[in-house]
Amino acid sequence: MKYFEDEVHNGNWDEVEKYLSGFTKVDDNRYSMKIFFEIRKQKYLEALDKHDRSKAVEILVKDLKVFATFNEELFKEITQLLTLENFRENEQLSKYGDTKSARAIMLVELKKLIEANPLFRDKLQFPNLKNSRLRTLINQSLNWQHQLCKNPRPNPDIKTLFVDHSCGQPNGARAPSPANNPLLGSLPKAGVFPPLGAHGPFQPTPAPVPAPLAGWMSNPTTVAHAAVSGGGAIGLGTPSMPAALKHPRTPPTNPSVDYPSGDSDHVSKRTRPIGMSDEANLPVNVLSATFSGHGHGHGQAFNAPDDLPKTVLRTLNQGSTPMSMDFHPVQQTLLLVGTNVGDIALWEVGSRERLVLRNFKVWDLSACSMPFQAALVKDPGVSVNRVIWSPDGALFGVAYSRHVVQIYSYHGGDEVRQHLEIDAHIGGVNDLAFSHPNKQLCVITCGDDKTIKVWDAATGAKQYTFEGHEAPVYSVCPHYKENIQFIFSTALDGKIKAWLYDNLGSRVDYDAPGRWCTTMAYSADGTRLFSCGTSKDGESSIVEWNESEGAVKRTYQGFRKRSLGVVQFDTTKNRYLAAGDDFSIKFWDMDNIQLLTTVDADGGLPASPRIRFNKDGSLLAVSANENGIKILANGDGIRLLRSLESSLYDASRTSEAMTKNGDSRNMGDVKPRISEESNDKSKIWKLTEINEPSQCRSLKLPENVRVNKISRLMYTNSGNSILALASNALHLLWKWQRSDRNSSGKATASVPPQLWQPSSGILMTNDINNDSNTEDAVPCFALSKNDSYVMSASGGKISLFNMMTFKTMTTFMPPPPAATFLVFHPQDNNIIAIGMDDCSIQIYNVRVDEVKSKLKGHTKRITGLTFSHVLNVLVSSGADAQLCVWNIDGWEKQKTRFLQLPAGRTPAQTDTRVQFHQDQFRFLVVHETQLAIYEATKLECLKQWFPRDSAAPISHATFSCDSQLIFASFLDATICVFSASNLRLRCRINPSAYLSASVSSSNVQPLVIAAHPQEPNQFAVGLSDGGVHVFEPLESEGKWGVPPPMENGSASNVAATPVGASSDEAQR
Repeated sequence: MKYFEDEVHNGNWDEVEKYLSGFTKVDDNRYSMKIFFEIRKQKYLEALDKHDRSKAVEILVKDLKVFATFNEELFKEITQLLTLENFRENEQLSKYGDTKSARAIMLVELKKLIEANPLFRDKLQFPNLKNSRLRTLINQSLNWQHQLCKNPRPNPDIKTLFVDHSCGQPNGARAPSPANNPLLGSLPKAGVFPPLGAHGPFQPTPAPVPAPLAGWMSNPTTVAHAAVSGGGAIGLGTPSMPAALKHPRTPPTNPSVDYPSGDSDHVSKRTRPIGMSDEANLPVNVLSATFSGHGHGHGQAFNAPDDLPKTVLRTLNQGSTPMSMDFHPVQQTLLLVGTNVGDIALWEVGSRERLVLRNFKVWDLSACSMPFQAALVKDPGVSVNRVIWSPDGALFGVAYSRHVVQIYSYHGGDEVRQHLEIDAHIGGVNDLAFSHPNKQLCVITCGDDKTIKVWDAATGAKQYTFEGHEAPVYSVCPHYKENIQFIFSTALDGKIKAWLYDNLGSRVDYDAPGRWCTTMAYSADGTRLFSCGTSKDGESSIVEWNESEGAVKRTYQGFRKRSLGVVQFDTTKNRYLAAGDDFSIKFWDMDNIQLLTTVDADGGLPASPRIRFNKDGSLLAVSANENGIKILANGDGIRLLRSLESSLYDASRTSEAMTKNGDSRNMGDVKPRISEESNDKSKIWKLTEINEPSQCRSLKLPENVRVNKISRLMYTNSGNSILALASNALHLLWKWQRSDRNSSGKATASVPPQLWQPSSGILMTNDINNDSNTEDAVPCFALSKNDSYVMSASGGKISLFNMMTFKTMTTFMPPPPAATFLVFHPQDNNIIAIGMDDCSIQIYNVRVDEVKSKLKGHTKRITGLTFSHVLNVLVSSGADAQLCVWNIDGWEKQKTRFLQLPAGRTPAQTDTRVQFHQDQFRFLVVHETQLAIYEATKLECLKQWFPRDSAAPISHATFSCDSQLIFASFLDATICVFSASNLRLRCRINPSAYLSASVSSSNVQPLVIAAHPQEPNQFAVGLSDGGVHVFEPLESEGKWGVPPPMENGSASNVAATPVGASSDEAQR
């Protein structure tokens, strides 16, 4: 601070800003903004005080105009100071003294802001160093160099620090200098890397290696690395460089030296954009299972070992030996398997049904390289090395032992389509991962040809090739933190390297400590680091590293002395470790080196079984002998599979009954009819009707008397709050708290939430256009991925609110035109797509306050927008009942299509909403006359559902979080639940189930509906009377009704399903 204070007192404003820019930028947060504003304001006032008008104008335009976006009135007031002979005539500046005193006063204010700014935390004082710290580091370095000598002398004579020490060999030859020793890698020059500040967001000067990777570089002779706590964010904080990987204390006999890791997210967690699972991109045989849905936070007590999946519930016969397995990130019972003969299979473990089996086949041999074609002719045998789902489960990749990678798209059920085939490597493809560099989904591969390659997941175009390994590359681990994105790779010679997405070569060159095949993983919460390795001699180990001390914290005991294969391991629930060894699965408590328990899964396991947890950790897939796969479950897994068995049993009974009793329908009728004919005893299946409050769990949230209609509704991404926007421009936020009745703290219909407000009592209220009627305004809002900010409008300016304080961060885009729909770009929170009431869509960059593109194609106001980050498209819908698809790279319009409206139905201006399915290829269209499923690439309607002519219009609808259900509300106050795969009604909630008898359903209607982001059967509705209700099925039921049996053949072949009914109790 001393240097900063001196520069402020001296008025060296350029140097002051330059110094600050090493820590923060103007728009990082409100504290930073205020700091820069105060400095620039003082500079401006000093220019005015000197009557240097031209300088003042220059400061106003260049330095202060940036704040106009955030406070236009203040900027106008500052500008008006130019018109005054003495700015002290302004009442607020009347007490401004001389320059020196003004700087002193401002400095006091700046110091308060800096101390309050989280970006400056732990950076305001130089760290305390022990006496002789430098001498200690030098001695440690020299001792280490001496230990590396091949022929160490008892009393080495070290005369200089300018070159690395090495004892001469007995015959007079000299050992290679550690500077060039491959065990150490090349040592970076002193001073090349930027300082590792505790939470410094930016590098002060450009450097060959970004700070995050600098933490992986070993330079014991010149750089003293301060100890830092685990979990520091790359790009935002000190890369939490485990000291173990800077100076691991391995015995002198161990030929390897440094074992690098990254911050607590580097290897296992691999943070990704919205919706990405923690297990999507782990290296081969390294698993990670998170348990967000069970309220088991780190440090929480468990009923160990009952939480571990130990009970064998399923045994699947794959037909060939499983080599790699991966559970779907969302559909927790869907298991992808790759085998030793090149087969891939998709299993629904709940029903024991193999949905898909594909034998290896080259899709387009002519497009493959000649070496690959020749290799296939010589030996057609192919094995799968890796299968993995993309983070959202819309794609999966298969890496084969011969040259090629195949990417499939998954569309639910048994629908798998060929997406990409890439002739990726010469020889085997050893690993495959998905990543999002440059806001674009990519596939990363590595292979026997010693290279790592990056491919565009949409087109298959090669983007990067990384060369530098001297042995086949065994695994890849992409990672990103803020704006730093990189890939770690391991090779069969034990080398670990790191690569940025450029062509400048490896940033790290290290050896794993004596391990032939080594993988690393953090606990699911990223706070604890473990590694597992198997040497060529079969010696296996799992260790936990002490990241601050630079030592192995504990070595877990219990491995077979000579493992018969490469041991795999996994972390689970932030508490347990699991490994496949000695014909069993072994479990450890992370805090105890002794073996916790061993499970043999009723016998029949190979020596080193392959293992894979599903995302919530309730199921564990284990490879078994005789081409088998065993599914182990804990209590939650048992309940999950039994509930699936129950629904399948119900469906099979229905099917059998229909077969026995016959079906009087005309099979030539291509329009299936679903009705509840209560008098027809031949019909076994019956629509689930909910008429009483006791038939479901529903909760009316605490009301706000100032609100009379809910216009927009959503859950926060964390799933513990509901946010509503009322017709009077007021926002309401309900929060659920952790309690004995609600251990997860998630939204639930079983426990009432709190209608939350900050202690300041401030309300989030949108700007209103005084020139128009508030009721005529079209409200809209969108929430940032981290739930920190909400962007909202109610016919006036668009407001950006802080969700913690409810304060308005900024307003922009005053009408006309007015915003009618808002959505954040899926990969960049600074970019939003804004639908307007003048029929246009504006692509707006909030950070630079600039409209990047203006899209025109609709003829009426925009009513819906949704992004697909897989297809890189934006789909828009309007009150003109038109759909448009836009490419988000150049924002060109690709396709357009009008809705297929029922005959005779040409409604006036009405909303059309769109929402992408989780597969990111199909999307839901909601119109008052219909629900429809469209395919985005061809913009084709796959399925439609129409209410009867006499039925009430649809007010809103949404997918469940897993896209298996559709929740729809109607203007007669009924709520319906559909199966998304075929748009068949499975459950109807009537008004009497949730509205009191005193409320007439003709006066109160559900206007908006929102689905919980993690609970597939939970949804909330916002009503026209200002009420919000949360719905869940009874715990004994676990789901909304039973899906109706297929009629007239496969429902998937039915392009449109308008419903005609033969009774008054029709489908709608």
